[in-house]
Amino acid sequence: MSEGSIESDMEIGVALALGAVALVGTVLMFGYPSQIGRAWGFAAAFVFALCSVAAVQLFD
Repeated sequence: MSEGSIESDMEIGVALALGAVALVGTVLMFGYPSQIGRAWGFAAAFVFALCSVAAVQLFD
């Protein structure tokens, strides 16, 4: 009886997806005309970048 394990690259995919959303937040932060829109862009960039790093640590 042989045992095998399947390695998954799920952490890379989740990190890239969350990083892409953080990049959109960064674009919003620099390109939105009003101050409140820039603040929401900064918040989105910060939160999704943090989640991206956490996803790598969680799935490792």
